[in-house]
Amino acid sequence: MTDKQNNVLNIENLSVKVGDKNILKSLNLTIKSGEIHALMGPNGAGKSTLAQAIIGNPKYTVTTGKILINGKDITDLQLYERAREGIFLAFQEPVSVQGLKYINFLRTAYMSLHPNEKLEYKKFIEQVQELLGLFRLDKSFIDRSLNDGLSGGEKKRMEALQMLLFKPKFVILDEIDSGLDVDALKIVAEAVKKAKESGTGILIITHYKRILDYVSPDFIHVLVDGTIVESGKAEIAKKIEEYGYDYYRRGEVNAKVG
Repeated sequence: MTDKQNNVLNIENLSVKVGDKNILKSLNLTIKSGEIHALMGPNGAGKSTLAQAIIGNPKYTVTTGKILINGKDITDLQLYERAREGIFLAFQEPVSVQGLKYINFLRTAYMSLHPNEKLEYKKFIEQVQELLGLFRLDKSFIDRSLNDGLSGGEKKRMEALQMLLFKPKFVILDEIDSGLDVDALKIVAEAVKKAKESGTGILIITHYKRILDYVSPDFIHVLVDGTIVESGKAEIAKKIEEYGYDYYRRGEVNAKVG
C-alpha cells in the first residue's frame, strides 16, 4: 500500500542524453506523497525524456545526477526494479499485444509488484471489474487482448485504471489527456484525484492546460530546452495559454500576465 506521509521522489541535477544528443540539463524536481505536479513545455523540450529516464528506459542515458525514492538511489536500477520501488508510467502510446488477455497481464503485473500480498483470484477479478465500471468500460474488457482493437481514449482509460489498481508510490502520466474527449477527460481526472487522495505522488506531462482545469495541480513546472525555467501555481498555465512557450524562449519569465 502507498505510504501517505513519507514518500518522496527526488530528481537531483539530472542530465540525460539520447544517443549523442543531450536532452535534459541539470534538472531538479521533488515530488511528495499526495502532490500533483504538472510538467508543461513545447515539443522537443524533454518532457517524455524525463519520464523515460525516471522509469529506467535503457535508451536514455543519465550522464549526471540522481533519481531517489525516500533517499534510496534508484538511478542504476533496472526498469522492473524501479516498478517495485513504486514508480508507474502511463505511456503516451500504450502498446497492443494480441493474445495476451488483459486480466492475465493485470494479475501478473500486480503479483510482481506486490509479491508479499496474498492474491485471491476471485476478489482480484471483482476489483478489476469495479474499476472498469468506474472508467465506464465494459466488463468484457478483461477477456480482451491487451489494448487490441481499443480506441485511443479507451487505451488511456485502461492506463489510468492500472494506476489505481497497482497502487504505486509515484505515477507519471505522459500526455494522458491526448486523444480524450471531454467525458473521458473528466473520468481520467477523477481517477487522478483518487490517486492523490490515496497518497500517490503524481507527475502529469502535458502540452495544454485543459486537464489541469479538472485536477488542480499543486505545482506547475515549465520545461524548455531540457531545463525547468519556471515553477509555480495555476497562473503559469494561464500565462502559457496567453503567450505560448515563445514567452519562455525569449527569456521573459518574470513578466507579469497582462
